[in-house]
This record gives sequence, structure tokens and C-alpha cells, in this order.
Amino acid sequence: MRAVGTLPSGPYRPARISPGERQVPMSALESLALDIAVSSDWMDHAVCKGRTHLFFPPKAERPQARVRREAQARLLCRTCPVNTDCQSFARDNREYGFWGGESEEERHLAGFTVAAPIGVRARGQRSLV
Repeated sequence: MRAVGTLPSGPYRPARISPGERQVPMSALESLALDIAVSSDWMDHAVCKGRTHLFFPPKAERPQARVRREAQARLLCRTCPVNTDCQSFARDNREYGFWGGESEEERHLAGFTVAAPIGVRARGQRSLV
């Protein structure tokens, strides 16, 4: 039997703390024994990680600047180990920007469109109206 006013030891309260040792409160998540695997998401292995300026256009980008930016992005995509996963993701999720070595225009020509087209497709659709 324990003395009145004392708490049992366990995940919420350490049994004893030796002198000089700092007590750190445990969060509810830390008290659980969770075995979380390291992410095996394909995006973690992408060469383009952290280089969004090459893959998404700035506002009011001129056509010549877009060609140069996409050429640089294409070079990175050629060396990427997850290029096909990236391309499939963009096609399945109707993404904007340059993904998997493909521009929006190239995905459109392959039969995969985005919700609100920009660039050449948008100009072509406006002229039809």
C-alpha cells in the first residue's frame, strides 16, 4: 500500500530523480510507445526539393523567361530518381507547375489538364469564346 498523497510511478511521473538530474515533463505522445517508420515518400528523394523557383512561375513571367526556367528544371528532372513518380503524381492530381520533366502544356497535350489553365491553353480558350 502506498502512502496517502503520493502518485504511482509510470509514464506520467518518473519513479525517482537522482540529484543533479533535471526533470523534464512528458507529453502524452512521448509516454506512448510509438514505432513510427521513417517516411518513404517519394518526395523525400526528389532532386528538386527546395528549388521551387525553377518549377513554379513567378507572377507575370515572360514567355522567354519561362522557356529558360523550364529548361533548367528539365535538366534537374533528368537526374532525379523519382521522375516517374513525380510525373504520375502531377497527372493524377492535376498539378500546376513543372513536374516530372513535364510542363503544364506538355501534360495538357498528353491528355491531363489542370482546373484553370494558364499560358497558351488559356489564350486558346479565350479566343474560342
